[in-house]
Amino acid sequence: MFQEIIAFLALGIAVIFLFKKFFLKKKKKDNNCGGGGDCGCH
Repeated sequence: MFQEIIAFLALGIAVIFLFKKFFLKKKKKDNNCGGGGDCGCH
């Protein structure tokens, strides 16, 4: 039982890490703020 809890926690942490790495990074690149382009933030 204890090993299953540890395994699910490790899986959850890995999924959250991958989600942040791939999906949240793209959001920042699309805005293009500071790159001389029109980011639409003003």
